[in-house]
Amino acid sequence: MLLLISCAGCVPINKLVYLQKDDLKKRDFPRDTVLRSHELVFNEYKIQPLDMLSINFETLSDESDQFDFLSKLNPRMSSNMPSGGQGAAQNGVFVNPDGEIQYAVLGKIKIAGLTIFQAQEKIRDAASKYMPDVIVRVRMLNFRFTVLGEVNGEKTVTSVNPRVTMMEAIGMAGGLSELADRKTIKVIRQKGSITEVHYVNLLDEKFIESPYFYVQQNDLIIVPPLRQRTFRRYFTTNLAIVTTAISFGLLIYTLSKR
Repeated sequence: MLLLISCAGCVPINKLVYLQKDDLKKRDFPRDTVLRSHELVFNEYKIQPLDMLSINFETLSDESDQFDFLSKLNPRMSSNMPSGGQGAAQNGVFVNPDGEIQYAVLGKIKIAGLTIFQAQEKIRDAASKYMPDVIVRVRMLNFRFTVLGEVNGEKTVTSVNPRVTMMEAIGMAGGLSELADRKTIKVIRQKGSITEVHYVNLLDEKFIESPYFYVQQNDLIIVPPLRQRTFRRYFTTNLAIVTTAISFGLLIYTLSKR
């Protein structure tokens, strides 16, 4: 009975190892060679309304009119700019609900639906009408996702890098606990006004080719527990309480018979 109870609380190794493909059946693999390869499915992130961007304008010109142009793009830029000839304006800029950003000089620029590099080129084309040698750098400031459930640290993660894999996302949340069900990870993904629910299997190596291998903006990742979690957390504790109560009852019964 005790042996069966102990085995019921065990977690097999094949439920713990990520991205398996007969890796647990044989351990004698050839060294210094490519065993197999997978083609990644990566859809480059496209800017959405209400995204927050860091937009940095730079120029090599040190003329006063160029400085005035940059100061209008960023009113908070300090007037004691170094005389090395490079001006920069860096701000957090929200994309409005219509998918546009707006500057007093450049006007409205629609960038929703564009990749980071496409938006960078479109803003540079607008700015080059006033300053031909301008360089524009765009970065995400609010690329975020949330990891909940059987992880070592539930959290909402904000990253400036929109290219984050599912493994990296879980690692940022402290990794999965031993009792996490790696075979049925729930991913809730927003696509415009539609919310999609999908389950992924992190134990299968083919997951590398999945469109869910890379995390998207506002993804909600929910990690469910294995059945052993309930057994370990409640059954053993309750068993100890029950056996103690039985022992105490037997002791009372024995003493009352004397």
